[in-house]
Amino acid sequence: MKTVNDFDFKNKKALIRVDFNVPLNDDMEVTDATRIEAAKPTIIKILEDGGSCILMSHLGRPKNKEAEFSLQHIVKSASEILGVTVKFISDCIGPAAAEAVNALQPGEILLLENLRYYEEETKGDRNFAKKLSQWGDIYVNDAFGTAHRAHASTAIIADFFPKNKCFGLLLASEIENVQRVLTHGESPVTAIIGGAKVSSKITIIESILDTIDHLIIGGGMAFTFIKAQGGSIGSSLVEEDKQKLALEILQAAKKKKVQVHLPVDAVVADSFSEFASTEIDPVNDIPQGWMGLDTGPKTNDLFAEIIAQSKTILWNGPVGVFEMEPFAQGTIALGEAIAEATRNGAFSLVGGGDSVAAVKKFNFSDKVSYVSTGGGAMLEMLEGKELPGIKAIHE
Repeated sequence: MKTVNDFDFKNKKALIRVDFNVPLNDDMEVTDATRIEAAKPTIIKILEDGGSCILMSHLGRPKNKEAEFSLQHIVKSASEILGVTVKFISDCIGPAAAEAVNALQPGEILLLENLRYYEEETKGDRNFAKKLSQWGDIYVNDAFGTAHRAHASTAIIADFFPKNKCFGLLLASEIENVQRVLTHGESPVTAIIGGAKVSSKITIIESILDTIDHLIIGGGMAFTFIKAQGGSIGSSLVEEDKQKLALEILQAAKKKKVQVHLPVDAVVADSFSEFASTEIDPVNDIPQGWMGLDTGPKTNDLFAEIIAQSKTILWNGPVGVFEMEPFAQGTIALGEAIAEATRNGAFSLVGGGDSVAAVKKFNFSDKVSYVSTGGGAMLEMLEGKELPGIKAIHE
């Protein structure tokens, strides 16, 4: 796997695809700079070699070059985090961009305007990729968050750098950490799959059954499994048409000697509200009109026990509606169990939007081995797919 460490960037312009798609508040200030911080090691390596960096990114999903999606808004944060004044140009192709690139000196950073101001970016337009490719001597992909997209700046552009393309340090470490779980995780390997729907996680579960020893299922999707096995789940979330599939998954897991662990009790509520009345019931005996919104104390103990015995842990998806305080305890207990196992030498990987949000909210980021920056990209890797942005560098 070729990374920036295999190149000397002295007097070279590095064209880097970063993922600076960060959240902004109403005052257009960055509220979570994790992705900018994650790109720093790659950028600093290039600058210390004596090279310069031209950064390409998207921000949001602009329809018509709306000002709110301008990368101008992140220049201040990026400059502070990188410790270098980031120059900005209000286009990513064209004469103004050419002028700014040509004026760039070793040790300097230039941020191009939002790639998605051009629809050619998401269409994977070859001509657009060629225009972008003119700005650099070496192409670096360090954007795991978009590695699963065959966009102009993530996959097509690499064709124009047959010998001079590589992974940034972030993308390389993302690949290594996912592979560590998928191909050489130390046993026992436990996958915790949560979230609302079985349908969105089906391919992940199917593709990881060969590599795991334990599968913990939580969140709303657990109720489809409980009901499929004859349980009464009240008004809990259920995918009626996926019950047969749930039973097939349980059968496939049994065949592959994977132990599946479902919740045994639940915190149930009489409405989907922070102010609902709550009680704790067996997960297969929830009264009509009540819904399960979190795992109960017995389940939390059971899950913690399995996690304590694990050497490799993958966590994708919360086990309750953690955004509401009364239904956050299961997800917190899970985080604490994973943190404890990690302290005791286990390798833990957290990925997928909601679980990453939970890890940040409850301050577990520094207590697990690795938090992935790419939700969709990580999920597709777990599904066994080859990502266009990664394939393009390998070719």
